[in-house]
Amino acid sequence: MDYAAARPNSASDDPDVAEERGSPRFTLLIRAAKLVCTKGEFICVIRDVSATGVSLRLFHDLPDCEHVSLELQSGQTYEMRRVWSRTREAGFEFEFAVDVDKLVAEVGQYPKRPVRLMIEFPITISAGLTRQLATIRNVSQQGARIECDALFAIDQSVRIGGDALPEVRAKVRWRKLREYGVVFDDTFSLADLARLAAHLQYPSLLSEKPAARA
Repeated sequence: MDYAAARPNSASDDPDVAEERGSPRFTLLIRAAKLVCTKGEFICVIRDVSATGVSLRLFHDLPDCEHVSLELQSGQTYEMRRVWSRTREAGFEFEFAVDVDKLVAEVGQYPKRPVRLMIEFPITISAGLTRQLATIRNVSQQGARIECDALFAIDQSVRIGGDALPEVRAKVRWRKLREYGVVFDDTFSLADLARLAAHLQYPSLLSEKPAARA
């Protein structure tokens, strides 16, 4: 769920970093985004933002990258550098001043869409007696883009899973040559997707492997 409301945030809310705030700050409640760095792509939640910086919360330890990009659900990206961090939280300074209203509204060249991670990993896809090795090319809470040699029909129900991905049921929504778009019957929670991404790209960020889904 996305709570688009923004409100001024008093410096007393976070005394540890109040001195670092040089412009009015607004709090964004549960605004999902993507943190991109040399270690991979990671789910984050924007906690508050100003024209000069932003604070983020992750679902696991922070990757040790000083310079990162923040990608919103609209596709807009912002280059940043880390200025402070603590357990699963960090503050970043934008490389250039940003339009806070535009960032909060997520105005971009694309319609707002769920966070999609460009992560590739092997899976098995099956339907009936058909069982085929395949590769996930990207994944979101709602579905994935898959490449495989087997032939599946539009709206066909399939099962996908692998070493990193507990088996999930899905339905084929589109097909183009060897690529398929599937929608999961049961969507991932944001936390589950975040931990899956960390496990696949940078396992040491997690104290435990992703839990199996019921």
